[in-house]
Amino acid sequence: MEKPSQIGPRQHRHPPWLKVRAAFGEEVHELKQLLGGLKLHTVCQEARCPNMGECWRHGVATFMILGDVCTRGCRYCAVSKGKPLDLDAAEPGRVAEAVQVMGLRHVVITSVDRDDLEDGGAGTFAATMDAIRRRCPGCVVEVLIPDFKGSADSLQVVLKAQPDILGHNIETVPRLYPKVRGGGEYKRSLELLRRAKQWAPEVVTKTGMMLGLGEGRDEIRQVMRDLVEQGIRLLTLGQYLRPSRWHLPVVRYYYPQEFRYWKEVGEAMGFQHVESGPLVRSSYLADRQYAALQRKQSDVVAAQLALQHNDPPPGCE
Repeated sequence: MEKPSQIGPRQHRHPPWLKVRAAFGEEVHELKQLLGGLKLHTVCQEARCPNMGECWRHGVATFMILGDVCTRGCRYCAVSKGKPLDLDAAEPGRVAEAVQVMGLRHVVITSVDRDDLEDGGAGTFAATMDAIRRRCPGCVVEVLIPDFKGSADSLQVVLKAQPDILGHNIETVPRLYPKVRGGGEYKRSLELLRRAKQWAPEVVTKTGMMLGLGEGRDEIRQVMRDLVEQGIRLLTLGQYLRPSRWHLPVVRYYYPQEFRYWKEVGEAMGFQHVESGPLVRSSYLADRQYAALQRKQSDVVAAQLALQHNDPPPGCE
């Protein structure tokens, strides 16, 4: 294991490996105008994602449905908190239009928490997936859902719309949940992921964690074990970055080689693919994550077929 980072919370500037080129250029400007005209929100913009320009140029975007105001007050998230507006029944159609105009090959649909709604917004997730499939039948549809306060019915609504990938981020270790994830419960999130795998085994299940909030190595390993036990196939690991002074401070910055280490640990434990790096986010180049998973699955199937068709070596009965 590489030596631990000595960069602590008092450092005001990000370390050099977190420097990225700002999202600009005519193409990005045009996409922002399109989204503004359609009155749509992307988590790329709302959460101030450092990878926005790279993903958009790569044909991947993450739309945030159900408005841009969250009913929970998580201390790591840049999305606005407060009382949300009423549902917009036309939003699913506008998202589908944007996906078509942008020529997206892979789209991620996420949302704010809407604890004020009976179904937590599950119906809007389903309607958005349906609208995208009607306009863009070849597009891979990934959803990144909230916990719906543990509602099995809401999860069923989302699964019946048949996403290609269902994600729900575990975010951090259990000890830090009360401080980091207000309104969230570690066991509730694990149960959602377990149910998704059990009820729709053909859907790829995915989750993500932030590092840098004060978690310990043994805690990271235990969360990984918990997730593997739920059958999660895709894991993302990224560096927590503080959006403002109101948000939780960064306890430490992890070196890039540490992220490589945790990728190796996770894949050795049983994840089929771990996307791990300082700037990785759950939807960062999500199509690449999905493609890597599919390649590994194909390799496994090919190896199994080879074993079935090869004759045993001499002397074997």
